Amino acid sequence: MTTNALKVETGNWIEVVALEDIPQLGSRVIRTDTMNIAVFRTAGDEVFAMKDECPHKKGPLSQGIVHGTSVTCPLHNWKIDLASGEALGPDEGCTNVFPVKIENGIVHVDFQNR
Repeated sequence: MTTNALKVETGNWIEVVALEDIPQLGSRVIRTDTMNIAVFRTAGDEVFAMKDECPHKKGPLSQGIVHGTSVTCPLHNWKIDLASGEALGPDEGCTNVFPVKIENGIVHVDFQNR
């Protein structure tokens, strides 16, 4: 599910989605004025946000499989660490990650790293 496009300013916490609207071991896509952001939820209710683009061939990470604190790209099975955006060995590469906080069941993302 993709939400409406958000116009965001750098360095601001933006309300993006209710935690309950992200399935465990799943994601939601947030469209901004410059890119799509994948917001992931782990089995332990940890939440991570990153650019929805694998560093390998730009596959949509939001459509990948979440396991532990990583996601596997649906195109070529690259595993990406949700906290750092780094590809896990032996692959190499990185995608942008964004700070996340949850307040009153609402996920907020800080786009300062855009």
